[in-house]
Amino acid sequence: MVRGKVELKRIENTTSRQVTFSKRRNGLLKKANEISVLCDAEVALMIFSQKGKLSEFSSSNMEKTVEKYREHVKKEENYNLETEVHTQKLKQEAIIIQQNLEQLEASQRKFLGQDIVSCSLDEVCELDTNLEHTLKIVRERKAHVFNEQTEKLKAKVCIYFAIFLEIKIFLLHPFHVQERYLLEENAELCQKSSSLSQKIVGTSRQQHKDVITWSPSSQFSEVETGLYVGLTRSRKSRDF
Repeated sequence: MVRGKVELKRIENTTSRQVTFSKRRNGLLKKANEISVLCDAEVALMIFSQKGKLSEFSSSNMEKTVEKYREHVKKEENYNLETEVHTQKLKQEAIIIQQNLEQLEASQRKFLGQDIVSCSLDEVCELDTNLEHTLKIVRERKAHVFNEQTEKLKAKVCIYFAIFLEIKIFLLHPFHVQERYLLEENAELCQKSSSLSQKIVGTSRQQHKDVITWSPSSQFSEVETGLYVGLTRSRKSRDF
């Protein structure tokens, strides 16, 4: 048989309320004992009736368990108190940081020339001093960076100049000078040889022209050519 769901509200009938209390109390004490045995848990249970009668159960010692409970509650309270104090401290720090941030933003706007209408004479003088100091720092940094870059460029120039000197010394070495002199002399000899060849060719052509040129007195004379071995003779002696 399925039990109906009991409505959770105060039982008005005194007798029924007392009977229900007795049953539920015994069941609760039984459950406390079961959980302490099954789970090896330290359990302490105290129940006061409507008339103030105490019913209790303890798996070990009620007083020790209650003292442990009090220490635990105290630790929880201390932890909660420390947490609250730490939270308040963080809130105060956040407020201070926010104020500092607002002051820095206001100072930055003033450095940029904004929101200076409401500044007093002392504030304007202080702002002018700070700007001069900042400008001095910027100029010093600029000069330092410029000097560093200049030194780097000088170092590069020295390296390039050293390389140039090495190349120049290499090219001016006696071996290379002699080799270059021989090359120049060879080119000059080649040029002279070419000129001499041209002169010889020109002379040969002129001599050939002189040999085959006809004289005016022998315009219609016959020319006999031939190959003879020995001394040359005139045609008349050969004919006779």
